Amino acid sequence: MSNSIESDANLNVPWWQPVLFAALAGGMGWGIRGQYGHETGAMIAGLLVSLTLTLLLCPKASALEIVRAVALGTIAIGFGGSMTYGQTIGLTQNAPVIGNWEALRWGMLGLSIKGALWIGFAGVFLGMGLSGTRYRYWELFLLLIAAVGIHTLGVYLLNRPFDPQQKALPAIYFSASWYWSPDADAATLKPRPEVWGGILFALVMTIAYAGLWKKDGLAWRLALWGLLGGAIGFPLGQCLQAYHAWNPEVFQNGLWNTLCSHIEWSSPKDGVNWWNMMETTFGTTMGAALGLGLWLNRRRIRPAEIAEADVLPIPAELVLITAHVTLLLNAEFLNAKIPGQMYGIGIAMGILPIAAVINGRWAPYLMVFLVTLIPIAGKTVLILVYENSAIDFASGWTIYGIIPIAIGLLLAIWFIAHSTALTGREFARRALLLSVWTYFILNWAVFRFPWPWTTWTSRTPNGIIFTVCVLALTGLALGLRGVDEAARSSEKP
Repeated sequence: MSNSIESDANLNVPWWQPVLFAALAGGMGWGIRGQYGHETGAMIAGLLVSLTLTLLLCPKASALEIVRAVALGTIAIGFGGSMTYGQTIGLTQNAPVIGNWEALRWGMLGLSIKGALWIGFAGVFLGMGLSGTRYRYWELFLLLIAAVGIHTLGVYLLNRPFDPQQKALPAIYFSASWYWSPDADAATLKPRPEVWGGILFALVMTIAYAGLWKKDGLAWRLALWGLLGGAIGFPLGQCLQAYHAWNPEVFQNGLWNTLCSHIEWSSPKDGVNWWNMMETTFGTTMGAALGLGLWLNRRRIRPAEIAEADVLPIPAELVLITAHVTLLLNAEFLNAKIPGQMYGIGIAMGILPIAAVINGRWAPYLMVFLVTLIPIAGKTVLILVYENSAIDFASGWTIYGIIPIAIGLLLAIWFIAHSTALTGREFARRALLLSVWTYFILNWAVFRFPWPWTTWTSRTPNGIIFTVCVLALTGLALGLRGVDEAARSSEKP
């Protein structure tokens, strides 16, 4: 095991770089998630933030060390996607509760809890991948099985009873309830089952396992920074959307109205997708928090090659990944009952890929370049071809489905073949460039190509923000390439 120590190599990285660039990666990734949703959409943000941070703070690690950590952060950030939050947001902005400060405070508290749990899982698993602590595939397989079990217990204790027909809801409940709408019937109110209690129990168990049992100082510390970033980011982003809902006159008069009057909007109201602005702000905040947390703990970054005795046989990796993709596709697109029930719990969605990634040699690359992409490409086709008829069947499937997935597979194969020849920074730089542009382009198509010189739509402001993000991250990757080349030149005799 190489146990390469990064602390000497990354001490000179200024704090603002991981904070700024992880914020850009998180804002873009989570903003794009808004079009794709749930667990698989969140993985875009996990991928971009993890790649950005490893690029900046792990210059001496190997490619395989880095890709494992990136894959872990990517998978784990999806766990929180099983939590419902639409009605929690509704408590802060829906017409019946506008002006109700008690509802606003309660909704913001719910968003803070759910946001913290969501990003906390990303922090603990990214920390596991970067700490050098020895984790075996069977350990994490059993850990996540236990996490699913304790998730069930947490839901039972904190998110039950749930029987809308009898008006029986949990004591601590952050969705639509009769407390806020006492005269509504169940069909009108439509309360949704919450599972944040299960996520809470599972996260506490995972942090305790990493910190107390495995003595992994980086994992539990980065988990706390993830908790902080999510706890601040979700309600902070919603403050923008709630302010717009509570104060519509601000956006109909004054400077804002003067600005918008010069724009030929083709969408209603003031032309801004405030929901997507909320998501972008959430992602920006959580990315910055993870960036600051990892920078402060950069002396603890010790990504290490796994011991030969722990290496998972390649056929086993492929079986686990294939089984995961099969279940995922059935759950996401075919509404198959059993896969849907299994993967309805976000943590369960991570059992097979994490077991494959943690001690694997091929699975991490497949996860980063192919498995994360498949549901996003599929949803892009679903949105453009089937839901909106924006492009014909053959062209849509070819351009947004077959070609991206084929490229992702070829990239995974290429990186696997060159794994030993690439440094971790070379891998992270190339992977970041490929990933940010892939997801930017797919989302750009879903946004219907909101070029700022054409008639503006509600997607144009976010499109401009994502353009700034993708160009800044591209500049980072290309700039570090120049720095590395200059350093190698200076080392030559």
